[in-house]
Amino acid sequence: MPRMDTPDIAAAGPFTVDVVSDVVCPWCYIGKRHLEAALAGLDGAGPVLVRWHPFELNPDLPAGGVDRRAYLDAKFGGPQRAEAVYERVREAGRRAGIAFDLDAIARQPNTRDAHRLVGWAQASGDANPLVERLFRAYFVEGRFVGDRDVLVAIAREAGLDAAAARAWLDAGTGAAEIGQAQARARELGITGVPFFIFGARVALSGAHPPQAMRDAIAQALR
Repeated sequence: MPRMDTPDIAAAGPFTVDVVSDVVCPWCYIGKRHLEAALAGLDGAGPVLVRWHPFELNPDLPAGGVDRRAYLDAKFGGPQRAEAVYERVREAGRRAGIAFDLDAIARQPNTRDAHRLVGWAQASGDANPLVERLFRAYFVEGRFVGDRDVLVAIAREAGLDAAAARAWLDAGTGAAEIGQAQARARELGITGVPFFIFGARVALSGAHPPQAMRDAIAQALR
């Protein structure tokens, strides 16, 4: 993962947008949609490079995940409180064009392997199609993104080499880098996601509306 405090905007390369997120964070999915809308509304900004950085919301979950209901009970104090919180998520998702199906999620996963897969895809190209498929698989299709077979299938759906993805996951490569990346994020004061850094100069925490992101981009360009 490239350092997020590198002044990329001063170089001749593309304008960078660094996104710190977790694939099981619904607001990260909403934030991704808002970012896409913001970038689509830019005029004459030139090429933009979106880079994804890992943030594990539940790093201590077992590899096989945990029962979703038990997780919600522990996090929110019961399903009724969780439902109230998630109704806000559903409404924000509808406005962003995301049909959240939160009831389809049976298990809360550990996301270390998913982040490793994103890092692998990003090392050789654009990870955005994979990130999109991971979000959709979890939040719309209710698939268990903590399972390596599921992750390999998602990689294939994103147009990546499934055999290479399997080899990467099974080798355990990239796990240490995930921990290091998260430590760097905390050094920068990032304690929640989504978190956006525009042009390595202007930061926004949370799934802000597209116009707020466009304003942040304009500020970074100045």
